[in-house]
Amino acid sequence: MLPTKHYTVYIDEAGDEGFGKLASGPVGGQSRWLILGACIVSRENDLKMPAWRDKILARFTEKKTRELHFRNLDHSQKIVVCQEMAELPIGISLAMSHKVTIPGSKWEKTFKQKNYLYNYLIRWLLERVSETCHRAANQHPCSVRIVFSQRKSSDYQSMRDYLVLMRDGREQFRSPRSINWNVIDVDRIAVENHSKWAGLQLADCATSAFFNAVEPNRYGNYEPAYARLLGNKLLRSKAGNALDCGLCPVPSVHKSALDPAQTAFFLSFTKK
Repeated sequence: MLPTKHYTVYIDEAGDEGFGKLASGPVGGQSRWLILGACIVSRENDLKMPAWRDKILARFTEKKTRELHFRNLDHSQKIVVCQEMAELPIGISLAMSHKVTIPGSKWEKTFKQKNYLYNYLIRWLLERVSETCHRAANQHPCSVRIVFSQRKSSDYQSMRDYLVLMRDGREQFRSPRSINWNVIDVDRIAVENHSKWAGLQLADCATSAFFNAVEPNRYGNYEPAYARLLGNKLLRSKAGNALDCGLCPVPSVHKSALDPAQTAFFLSFTKK
């Protein structure tokens, strides 16, 4: 029998679920995007995560901390983090909800309920991550361990119940895709403190890098440089496309009410 291939998937988020008062330019409000990002690593390399994180932090001699948090870095430091991560044997996948598409849609009532949008994006993310890990195992048995970064506003029991509902085929509306339940065990999903797990800190950096690429700052500008440095780490389909595999706008690019700069950003990850 072929040995089992083991992968660990660290998941973090950027943005928030609310869409009642979305931010507009210098006017504060809720984020226009909610992004869930995954950092995927083999079990062998998972053991190296703390050393990788410490190597990155060692670049910042003025910082006396063992915790890596993207939002606490300046622009030049963020560039360094992404340059370092681009050299690591990791995969990245993101499910990205452009929340401006929700008000007035058939989904508005549903996604006003706490954790519904978060759980919906988990579904998109795990569909793609589980299938890519299964494919990467190359006919070996495959096992994927999921580790979430703990956040106060999340109800992880409701998330687990939702995953079990899908696993058991009891959904009211079926997705064209499905999570590969042969590789993911719902009962092994963990929720951990960001500050204590290097893998979650790298997931935070990856997710935040792509958040900066599509979420306008107070001046209405984007910063895609961080995400572009990590483009080679995005999961890709059999055809070699990162779009809708490692990089998943929700809804699709042509339905997400993107501006020209956002559209160009997403399409730049399509295989030419």
